[in-house]
Amino acid sequence: MKKQIIIALAFSVSAFSFAQKKELRSADKAISGKNYAEAKAALKQAEALMSSMDDKLKAQYYYLNAQALYAGGAGSMDDLDAALESLGNVKTGYNSEVSELKQTMVNGILTKGNKSYEGKDYSIASKYFEKAYRLSTKDTLFLYYAASTAVNVQEFDRALSLYEELKQLGYTGIEKQYFATNVETGDEEILDKNTRDLYVKAKSHTNPGERITESKKPEIVKNVALIYVNKGDDEKAIAAMKEARAESPNDVNLILSEANVHYKMGNTDKFKGLLEKATQMEPNNPELQYNLGVIAAESGQPEEAKAYYEKTIALNPEYINAYINLAALILSKEEGIIKEMNGLGSSKKDDLRYDELRGQRQDLYKSAIPYLTKALEIDSKNISAAKTLMNIYSILGDTVKQKQMKEKVDALEAQ
Repeated sequence: MKKQIIIALAFSVSAFSFAQKKELRSADKAISGKNYAEAKAALKQAEALMSSMDDKLKAQYYYLNAQALYAGGAGSMDDLDAALESLGNVKTGYNSEVSELKQTMVNGILTKGNKSYEGKDYSIASKYFEKAYRLSTKDTLFLYYAASTAVNVQEFDRALSLYEELKQLGYTGIEKQYFATNVETGDEEILDKNTRDLYVKAKSHTNPGERITESKKPEIVKNVALIYVNKGDDEKAIAAMKEARAESPNDVNLILSEANVHYKMGNTDKFKGLLEKATQMEPNNPELQYNLGVIAAESGQPEEAKAYYEKTIALNPEYINAYINLAALILSKEEGIIKEMNGLGSSKKDDLRYDELRGQRQDLYKSAIPYLTKALEIDSKNISAAKTLMNIYSILGDTVKQKQMKEKVDALEAQ
């Protein structure tokens, strides 16, 4: 009796093994024919026999299951997650097959991600980029893309999680780039070293070179801080900046990032102090001088603001906003003059004072004209500068220039 039972059990195991292999072969054949629904059905039947599978068959099952779920790129986001999980369960053999499938999946996912990005569907693009990273964790650039695109659609909690992961990985984004100029288009192209060298040898490209890219850490830290600001967690925002600056004390970009956080929080003094520190490090940076001018103007220090704007123009004669803000500083003095004019009575003394104030007002307009004119020279489509000049000429009684400027305003508005 015992012998019969043993034979029966052996026959049963053999039957299970045959059934497992049959279902897996059916799934493999269906996948080869791109019939993924049929493959999933066969794998579903094989799954019921999972407990009796040996490691080799289990590896085959998980590999085929990942293929069926990916479905040649037609799988959903959930399918991609399940396919990735299935590949993680391949413990024995199939090393080259798994690597090849992962690369195929990465390429397909990136194609979809780029298409979504170009279509400005940043939320979906971000998720595809993250999936690409989960499949190829050596490519941390994909995780950076996922975080950056999440910020574009204000998915701040998700972006923060991805950025924090990048920080834990020590990601900087610094890499060596190889480039050459395309002879046909005249454009510089970034290529891998071997391809670049082949193109140069073939004379389709010239001017080969290489460079080290800038670190993306300042941008990551800035975005983390701004996310915290958006969430109302200002203390964490400042802590993130200070931590980064402790690591890179001479990084002007980090100083400016912290300054911007203080500005968003309304900490004008802190903002100004950090800008001044950055200006000491880069005294010839017109952007810094301009921002100090803005802060001085907002703080009721017009003369200090004027000096900063003039320094901005000295460093960059084409800095249009500095000209416009200089004109605005001058014209801001008009309010006090008008207020006094409107408060005067009808006595002879008041009439004399009125005429004196009117002259001061006209002098203000005249002194603002050169700055607005220069702004319009730099940007001929600056309708704000054109309208202001039109109004000034009207008040000054210069009908010829007022008419010319009105024609320009009308033309700009018609565009």
